[in-house]
Amino acid sequence: MSRLVTLILVVLLLLLQYPLWLGKGSWLKVWELHRQVAAQQQLNQQTQARNALLDAEVRDLKQGTEAIEERARSELGMVKRDEMFFQMLDDSADQTTKKLALQAPASAVSGVIHIAR
Repeated sequence: MSRLVTLILVVLLLLLQYPLWLGKGSWLKVWELHRQVAAQQQLNQQTQARNALLDAEVRDLKQGTEAIEERARSELGMVKRDEMFFQMLDDSADQTTKKLALQAPASAVSGVIHIAR
């Protein structure tokens, strides 16, 4: 008789433990949700840092012309009036230009140094 009671109590204990470990609100799901929250928080921090950089860039572009000039120079290759622009190419690009000069007429090849006035 005591074995039957012990068996019934063990079965009841297992039935009570099932929802705790494997059910809808189990510890395993809670641990997984904590992991997902940590990953999302890290992604949020990265996004906030990127947004702060973009915000600073927007404020800089709104407040002064220096940032606009810098962008025009670096991204569009623009120069000011009466300003000289020198472009120095490395050796491999220089050799490519020389090869092109031998293959194409002189008017079709751009030089190594560009001067804009």
